[in-house]
Order: sequence, then C-alpha cells, then structure tokens
Amino acid sequence: MIRLTLDRLMEARGLTQNDIIEMTGISRNTVKALAANANTRIDFPTLDALCEGLNVKPAELIEYIPNKKDGSSSE
Repeated sequence: MIRLTLDRLMEARGLTQNDIIEMTGISRNTVKALAANANTRIDFPTLDALCEGLNVKPAELIEYIPNKKDGSSSE
C-alpha cells in the first residue's frame, strides 16, 4: 500500500489544512482528501506544489507499506 504522510507532516509542523492551502494553492477539497488519505491518486502538479510549499522531497510525503499476505508461507 502506498499512502501520503501529509497528516503526520502537518501535525509535526503544527500546520492546519488552511495553512497548506495558503502555502500551496491546492484546493480545500484536495487538501482535505490528501490529509485523510482518501485519494487513490495524486497528480504531479499537486505533488510539486506540496513539495515546494512544504520544502520537502516527494519521498518525505509518500510511504510504502508492503501488503501482508494472509496465511501464506514462503516455504
């Protein structure tokens, strides 16, 4: 699973969704969805605006969590 870490980054920096909107110019609905990890995709211009506004690299906004394989064994 791939998820955004925007919510954690906002918490760590003491930022609100309104702060992100002002810093990036991204719409309120998009910021709300991204912070809640409710999106299934992110556009490059949006990712670019987040990176520029928050002064971070894409890797600081995106994390990969391997999918667990239920009941399977590698043996």
